[in-house]
Amino acid sequence: MFIARQPIFNKAMKIYGYELLFRSDSSAVSFGNASSVSATATVIGGLFEQGIDQIVGKAKAFVNFDYDFIMSNNIELIEPDTLIIEVLETVEVDAALIDRIKYLKREGYQIALDDFEESYVSYPIVPLADIIKYDIMVTPLDTITSDVKQALSQKKLLLAEKIETEEEFQKAISMGFHLFQGYFFCKPKIVGSSSPKRSSKVQYSMILNELKKEEPSYDTITEIIESDVNLAYRMMRVISHKKGESAFNSIKYALVRMGLIDLERWINILMLQDISQNKPLEIMRLSLVRSRFSEYVAENSIYKERKEEVSMMCLFSTLDVLLDQPMEEALKGMLISNDIFNALVHGKGKLKPFCRLMLSYEQGDWTAVQKYAQIIEIDTEILYKGYLESIQWSSKILTFFQ
Repeated sequence: MFIARQPIFNKAMKIYGYELLFRSDSSAVSFGNASSVSATATVIGGLFEQGIDQIVGKAKAFVNFDYDFIMSNNIELIEPDTLIIEVLETVEVDAALIDRIKYLKREGYQIALDDFEESYVSYPIVPLADIIKYDIMVTPLDTITSDVKQALSQKKLLLAEKIETEEEFQKAISMGFHLFQGYFFCKPKIVGSSSPKRSSKVQYSMILNELKKEEPSYDTITEIIESDVNLAYRMMRVISHKKGESAFNSIKYALVRMGLIDLERWINILMLQDISQNKPLEIMRLSLVRSRFSEYVAENSIYKERKEEVSMMCLFSTLDVLLDQPMEEALKGMLISNDIFNALVHGKGKLKPFCRLMLSYEQGDWTAVQKYAQIIEIDTEILYKGYLESIQWSSKILTFFQ
């Protein structure tokens, strides 16, 4: 079973929910016809057994359903306060479907129309829909102004999907959209140089407490630093300024070379600095999930000996967004390996498959996942386990930030 998730934000860039992307197994190439029923049944069953909160936390879960699955009673395995039922645009509407949707609404489920491009006035499910999703690549914002006004007057929640730029995000807000989905949130706003971000004071105090022990643990300090991509970045910047050093392939090795005395001095200086820019918490969550997931993937592949290097690379994969700089500029002067630099900046080199696998998994491009999994020689059947563990781990870490 493959499951990935794509974040859905509100106007304040807070998480409202996640759309779950899935496939039942590695042999099912597409999601459609009979295979879609099998895929959905597998995922709903898995979510019920393991707890959907393990995937979406307290957020909403948006799941695509076709006609047959809407008509089945498997939907009711998931509580209505969590599940948003997305009616696929390909679903054939008849009296039985209308009756079934009315029943599900009475049970407390919310109904979303996915990739809506029908006539707002005449489409029979519109009066029953709580959320209407517009794919702005299929139905550009300028072409749906009248429908949007009518939907707002009827108190519908409007979701703009495939938002790719800040400009599109702002335009959708101005039109009255409530929810937003796309990769606009993980793209840098290049407006010139920016200062390093402030790391959590919780991390600072945890490191200093460890340093005060009679025998500080490098493993413990490494784990604390790796839980915060900003802190890891700034640590690597500091150690990279030391002359005569070669490239570092892991945070732990960099710490050993840095030394505990210099580390403590550095932490104290960082605590006096309060340079920060607001970024969605999802950026931090994304980098943490990538770091943990990639480490799991590497450990179960032919790159087992390089798992720490792979983990650091994926932890830094959102640096351009956090610093609002091109990736090459963000990595400038850091003593990282050429393989990490080439993968993040040029999309080339030995570690490229890990970057591509991470991105493909997040986007639910299962064909590409298969391709890169074969290159690094990992069994795709175990990816879901690693992804789920990564989400759980990142959620635990992020409790310090909330």
